[in-house]
Amino acid sequence: MNFFISDMHFFHKNLLGKNDFAPRLFETVEEMNQQLITSWNAVVKEADQVYHLGDLAMHPQYEKGSQDVLELVQQLKGTIHFIKGNHDSRAFFRYLEKHDPGMGNGAKKFYFYDVGTIVKFNHQQYYLTHYPMLLGPNDSVRNLHGHIHHYSVPIGNDVNVGVDAPERDFLKKKLPFGTPLSEKEIEEIYEAKQQELANWQSK
Repeated sequence: MNFFISDMHFFHKNLLGKNDFAPRLFETVEEMNQQLITSWNAVVKEADQVYHLGDLAMHPQYEKGSQDVLELVQQLKGTIHFIKGNHDSRAFFRYLEKHDPGMGNGAKKFYFYDVGTIVKFNHQQYYLTHYPMLLGPNDSVRNLHGHIHHYSVPIGNDVNVGVDAPERDFLKKKLPFGTPLSEKEIEEIYEAKQQELANWQSK
């Protein structure tokens, strides 16, 4: 199964508390990091594919940070596809690639995309990017993105899959913070967002 998530921001201390941008109500980065790992592993199985759409971590120490982040992502289940965000450096991705722990079947655990990639499910084509895309009126093409945290693009074909995205409020079942979104949940969000936008336009 495919899962989607963005903007986990491991180690990002400035997001803790009631800040004005993307508040995370944890007292320590250790508590936040553990919640992200726990939520991920609660739904993802080893055979699953998870697409992380940018901004994996913000470590205060550049050199030591790569090792610390690697120790965390090694704990995450599944094969992980990393799309580069504005806070992800190519040097950091090269470090992860060099230290890829691999899967039990000998396959790689980590895959990397500099700009984005495309996946297909439910007879739809999804562009996976860090930044939101404006795709125009095309019912068969959608965009999953991150970057804008608790903001939403008022376009039906764009779905923010970030850990703190407002689109998560469209789900009937509230998910724990840091839970990757399944294909079914993406479809549920898409349908609800389309309906909300239609309601706005009819007023």
